[in-house]
Amino acid sequence: MEKEMRPIPNLLPGERIDDLLTYELKIIQSAEVFSFSLDAVLLARFASVPPRGRVLDLCTGNGVVPLLLTSRTGARIDGVEIQPRLADMARRSVELNGLGEQVRIIEADLKTFAGPEAVPYDAVTVNPPYLPVHTGDRKENWHQAMARHEIGCTLDDVAAAASRLVKPGGRVSMVHRPARLADIVETMRRHRLEPKRIRFVHPRADAEANMVLLDALKDGRPEVRLLPPLIVYEGKGTEYTQELLDVFYGEKNRLKF
Repeated sequence: MEKEMRPIPNLLPGERIDDLLTYELKIIQSAEVFSFSLDAVLLARFASVPPRGRVLDLCTGNGVVPLLLTSRTGARIDGVEIQPRLADMARRSVELNGLGEQVRIIEADLKTFAGPEAVPYDAVTVNPPYLPVHTGDRKENWHQAMARHEIGCTLDDVAAAASRLVKPGGRVSMVHRPARLADIVETMRRHRLEPKRIRFVHPRADAEANMVLLDALKDGRPEVRLLPPLIVYEGKGTEYTQELLDVFYGEKNRLKF
C-alpha cells in the first residue's frame, strides 16, 4: 500500500523519532521505555509472510516489526502489545508513516487475544521476552523488564497464542536465544507448530551464536532445515557483513533462505 508521511506527532518526554533503516520509514523510540534492536530487524527480514492476507505480530513493542514488514508484503498487519505506553508509541509511529490502512496496533494480552475478526491469520511473528522471571539481571525500568523477562507472558503462552491465532498450514516466525532452543522446539511442537527453518546468528564467525531465528508450520510434518549461520560483523571489527548491509540498507528486503 502506498504511504504518505504525516505531520510529526506530539512526542512525550524522552521520546525521539529515528530513521528505520533506509526504507523511508520513521519510528518513535525512547531510551527510557523501548528502543528496537537487531533481533527485531532480523525477525522482520527472516519471517515467512504472504504477499497478501493477514499477518499478526505478537509482543510488538513500539511496532518496529509491523513497520518493517510493510516493505515486504501488502498484507494487513496487526500488532498486539500489552503495555499501554508502548502500544501508544506504536500507533503514533504508524500514523507518522501514513500506514494506518495497512497496520493496526491493538492493546491486548496475547493470552486472551482472539483477533478483531475472529478469523485465523496467515502468518504470525513474535519477538518474545527471552528470560524466565527469576533469571538474569532484572532491569529497574518496568517497561524494559517486561520486554526482557517473562513477566507478562511465558514461552508457553506465546506458542499457545501463536498456534491458536494462525491458520492450519500458516507460518509462525520467532527470534529468541539459542540457550533456550530445546525449550522452544519442545514447546512449539506441543502446540502443533513444527519448526521448518532454523538459522543461528553469530556476532562474529569465531563467536558462539547469540540469537536464533525459527520458522514453524502449523500442523506441519517433522522436517527441519538448518540454514547457514548469519554473521553480523566482519572479522574482529565493527563493520557489518554484506548480508547485513543488504537487508539494512535496502538492497534486499529479506534474509536469504
